[in-house]
Amino acid sequence: MIITFYGHASLGLQIKGINILVDPFISANEQASHIDIDELKADFILITHAHQDHTLDVEAIAKRTNATIVSNAEVAGYYEKKGFTTHAMNHGGSWDFDFGRLKMVNAIHSSSFADGTYGGNPAGFVIEGEHKNIYIAGDTALTMDMKLIPMRTKLDLAILPIGNNFTMDIEDAIIASDFIQCDKILGYHYDTFGFIEIDHAEAKRKFFDKDKDLMLLEIGESLEL
Repeated sequence: MIITFYGHASLGLQIKGINILVDPFISANEQASHIDIDELKADFILITHAHQDHTLDVEAIAKRTNATIVSNAEVAGYYEKKGFTTHAMNHGGSWDFDFGRLKMVNAIHSSSFADGTYGGNPAGFVIEGEHKNIYIAGDTALTMDMKLIPMRTKLDLAILPIGNNFTMDIEDAIIASDFIQCDKILGYHYDTFGFIEIDHAEAKRKFFDKDKDLMLLEIGESLEL
């Protein structure tokens, strides 16, 4: 399993040779100006919620790649009406895709499209593929529901928002890592704009002091599990 960070909350996953994009917001992110969305491969696009900083490039990429859009019923229905191939899910549900098992889990946030269309309830994803299990939290507050995840799945990596203001901050992300029983964390949803800028060294130190590993990838950088 290869995970690539495309800035903000945008990720690329390669599992079993299948290419997955998560929450593609790239073309309007100045920090990701070196990433060309026309070169990105996508068999699936996972969407945690409808906000523009998670959906901006969905249509352009899906139109070019014919990717299947996977999200909650409202988001999937929004894109299905536009002619895209979708797979609708909802909280607590799971499905076996070609890349592995995907489960939709709770997130605490809001969700609406830029045109005001209701985007349903926000979510996170647990992915089990290639003998590795990851949790992509999406935009969320710290929630006790996170304690349910390790009751079903032993995680190898968790991807948590750490930018504060709109999501959890560093301290809450540390508590979240306790809840999900995973000490290997990839941070995201930080630095894109002023409200969510963080001190990288301080963030890593706070995780290190709790015997945890916080990874902050450069945009375009990958890690392999």
